[in-house]
Formats: sequence, C-alpha cells, structure tokens
Amino acid sequence: MRALLDESLPRPLAELLVGHEARTVAQVGWRGLKNGALLHQAAAAFDVVLTADQSIEFQQNLKTLSVAVVVLVADSNRIESLAPLVPKILESLRSLQPKTFVRVGS
Repeated sequence: MRALLDESLPRPLAELLVGHEARTVAQVGWRGLKNGALLHQAAAAFDVVLTADQSIEFQQNLKTLSVAVVVLVADSNRIESLAPLVPKILESLRSLQPKTFVRVGS
C-alpha cells in the first residue's frame, strides 16, 4: 500500500511500516499544504494518508476522495509514542478500503 505520512508525524515512522511504500509530506514536496489540498493531492498518488490530526474527520468530506485516512492517537507525535502503535497500523493497512476513516490508538 502507498502511504503518505503528514507533517505532524515523524519521518522514522515511515521506516517502521514494513511491506508498504511509505513517504512523508516533506519527501514528496507537499510541505505547507492545508488538509483539503493535501488529501486531494494524496488521492492521486497514495492509497492512505496517516495523520495525528484528530479533527480531520470533521473538517473534510472524506467520502469524496479515493484515499483512506488513518488517524494515530497517542500521547505525543514523537516516535517513542507512535512506535507501539505500529502493529495495529499494519493490521489496519492490510484491510483498509478507499474512502474509509480509521483511528488507531487510545
């Protein structure tokens, strides 16, 4: 699965998503894009966007896009807090469908 990590997530998280092509917003040159523009760009090149923005579900009409969204819920956006979520992230990516929204974490 082609996964895009938004600016709020640390780059090392991409390396932990074994078996998936994970890139960061910075790597693809989309730094500074607002959520709506980012999701539209991502829909053309990625299967899923991973974010820590818990309000994205309410700010965007995700059903109009072909991309899925996974929101990571942790104590912080540091890799130390997110790494324990990796098994559940990988599990959700295995069954994720386009236009779906999933929360992973507490």
